[in-house]
Amino acid sequence: MSGLLAVEQAQTRPPPPRPPLPPEEIAVTEATGRYISDHVIAARDQPAAPLSAMDGYAIRFADMPGPWRIAGEVAAGTAPTAALAPDEAIRIFTGAMLPAGADTVIVQEDVTAKGSDLLLSGEGPGAAGRHVRAAGGDFRTGDRLLARGTRLTPGAIAAAIMGGAARFAVGARPRIAILATGDELVAPGTPLAPGQIPDSNGIMLAAMLAPLPVILGESRRVPDSRAALATALAELASRHDIIVTIGGASVGDHDHVAGALADAGGTLDFWKIAMRPGKPLIAGRIGDAVLLGLPGNPASAFVTATLFLLPLARHLAGAADPLPRIRQAPLAAPLGPGKARREYLRARLTDDGLLPFTSQDSGQTRPLAEADALLIREIGAPPAPAGSMAPYIGIA
Repeated sequence: MSGLLAVEQAQTRPPPPRPPLPPEEIAVTEATGRYISDHVIAARDQPAAPLSAMDGYAIRFADMPGPWRIAGEVAAGTAPTAALAPDEAIRIFTGAMLPAGADTVIVQEDVTAKGSDLLLSGEGPGAAGRHVRAAGGDFRTGDRLLARGTRLTPGAIAAAIMGGAARFAVGARPRIAILATGDELVAPGTPLAPGQIPDSNGIMLAAMLAPLPVILGESRRVPDSRAALATALAELASRHDIIVTIGGASVGDHDHVAGALADAGGTLDFWKIAMRPGKPLIAGRIGDAVLLGLPGNPASAFVTATLFLLPLARHLAGAADPLPRIRQAPLAAPLGPGKARREYLRARLTDDGLLPFTSQDSGQTRPLAEADALLIREIGAPPAPAGSMAPYIGIA
């Protein structure tokens, strides 16, 4: 364990790798998935006036149980032309403004109209204010609708627009380069010579990054050459915010990331994490670019990308909470004691709870295809029976 950094220490290691990118202003139509750079404050009340929540008739509750004289109608998008007098009713439709003097809507199923007369034929509203959306019932002018660093989901965008927003200041999208190292790697679909394998990790990482507000820059394969890797790092650092290398992060004769980082004029921040899979993770800087050197095994690359690459990308894009969310679920099967490193076990969420795969070999890709969770097993944890709660990260 000597020299191994805890996962949380690496994820929150001060100082941060670099501050979020400067904000840019965009239209609301372009904002999905971005992170806002400042609080969104409501510039108006919503609703701006009392509105009907149902089709029916606007009345004064004090005039119950009627009868009433129908004095006109009002539809959504129009304003009432006169106040409501005692014993009067106004035909009203969902979303329409209540006339002055009205405080209740009686639904059309509870009344019968006979010419200009309106008679109660059902139970009625029961209380004043029924079926009315109060002015400011959603939010008031000056309310904070969204906090700085919030991800702009469709619902968040809708709320901001209702509050008066037409444009957003959002974090800029970090530009990311992906370098797969290894003489054994060839392009997908290429006939394989003995010892060769398809380069799946680079495309897997690009797919993991695709839902985030990032720009996927250059993606290339680099041979097992310290000089070639150093040249690529130095070249890419000037036009990317993050450089991801895959493979070459350990201490073997053909593991060149740490040395190439130094040769390219970069600095090493940390190397080796107390986790499994993914121990030989490298983090450093080359100019303004952050380097993340991920292990080459598929599960190791996937887990370290989940814990470090995706949070880094979210951080640079302006997210207030970039780390993966830890959830809880019961175990579908018992677990043995925790080991000397924290484990991230590929697992499925079943009707009975979290079920880890029998094999956790970091070189296997089939469990990655079937997993929808990473079950977290703490260092030295006691055995856990089926049904006990366990932490996990959702990856579906």
